[in-house]
Formats: sequence, C-alpha cells, structure tokens
Amino acid sequence: MNNALTIMVIDDSSTIRRSAEIFLSGAGYRVVLADDGFDALAKLADHRPALVFCDIVMPRLDGYQTCTLIKNSAAFHATPVLMLSSKDGLFDRARGAMAGSAACLAKPFTREGMLAAVRAHATSSPD
Repeated sequence: MNNALTIMVIDDSSTIRRSAEIFLSGAGYRVVLADDGFDALAKLADHRPALVFCDIVMPRLDGYQTCTLIKNSAAFHATPVLMLSSKDGLFDRARGAMAGSAACLAKPFTREGMLAAVRAHATSSPD
C-alpha cells in the first residue's frame, strides 16, 4: 500500500500497543504509538493520523478526555477516534459517543476486527 494511512494507537499497555502495531503495520498502515493521552496530543500535529484508536482506562488523561480534546481541536475534529474498551458495555459506548468517538472496539481485539474498524472509519488523509 503506497501512500499508507497513518493510524495512532493510544494505550497504556505495551502489549496492546505492540499487538495493534503488528496488526496494522502488517496490513500496510503507518503506525504511531502513544502511551497516554498527553503523549498522543503531543504527537498528533507531527503525524496527522487518519484514524485514532484510544484506550478508555489510562492514567493522567483518560480516553474520554483525550477523545474530547482531539474532537475539540480545529485541526483534528474530523479525525475518527475509536475507543478501545476492556468492558464492552453500553455505558462505555454511550460515553464514548458523547465524547465524539466514532465507535468502540472491545479488547482483546482481533486482527480482523481492528482492520475492519479501520476500513469502516478511516478517511483518506487530505495531503
């Protein structure tokens, strides 16, 4: 895949980040990893991801807060944010939607599930 889309994965678990990186880079995507919301916000402008996977439960800045900050920024309000939740509950989905999340992917996720989510939600980057 030339002109590969960039996808950001925000999760405080190195295991989850590594799994996501293997799945996504194996499918030809460029992957940017962040270990929490602050790390992600610092990397957004440099990498301009076409899609963001964001864990809900993280220290310092949780996934809902991170998603809200991304969606409230002029530069990234159109970037789809998909929440990663270890508890696939209705409350998580509703709260994620209120924060501006496009969808919620349950953990542990499969390669197929993650790639299907990317195909469903990623937009081609404008550049």
